[in-house]
Amino acid sequence: MKDSTNRGFWQRTAKLYAPFMKSSASLYDAIYTHCLPYLTPEMEVLELACGSGQFSFRLAERVRQWTATDFSEKMVLEAQKRSGPQSLTFEVQDATNLPYPAESFDAVLIANALHIMPSPDKAHEEIHRVLRPGGMLLAPTFLWKTGIRQKLGTRLMELAGFRVYHKWNAQEFQSYVEARGFTALEQRVLGGGVRPLCCLIARKK
Repeated sequence: MKDSTNRGFWQRTAKLYAPFMKSSASLYDAIYTHCLPYLTPEMEVLELACGSGQFSFRLAERVRQWTATDFSEKMVLEAQKRSGPQSLTFEVQDATNLPYPAESFDAVLIANALHIMPSPDKAHEEIHRVLRPGGMLLAPTFLWKTGIRQKLGTRLMELAGFRVYHKWNAQEFQSYVEARGFTALEQRVLGGGVRPLCCLIARKK
């Protein structure tokens, strides 16, 4: 049966993910730099699609509470092998069906995940629900409509069993987020080459 969520891909690659992402260290440093000014020490933050904690360990030091979640149990297990600040906890959760009460968090980070969700609208509904009034959405997301090389790279990934469901450019992604109850505060395209990234910061209306 075909995996319509990419979950099987992440389960299979969980042990390899952190070493593989070291090649993107400079890009992740840039994302960290752009997100940091929107976080304050008293915040309670929810991270969706945390992977093995590429942002979790660094950003959790800057807030009161950081709840990092992923729908891949094996990704969460990999993250839990590392020690982190007391403010950081990891949980297995589905971004489209969260257990948290309404208005529980001051900010939500969802990095490089919305485009690979078959139903990102459901994740947006949940993000909007759990954010407090005026809460922040930090949504760095890879772009997919930027040229022949990028489209070829996407095709190769799909052949490897990794499906991209939504192939936005930067303006399309911003419009998508704003149409779902958010006001964009900042949008920057970072990186380059085969896979540039839109670092979008938005506020709940």
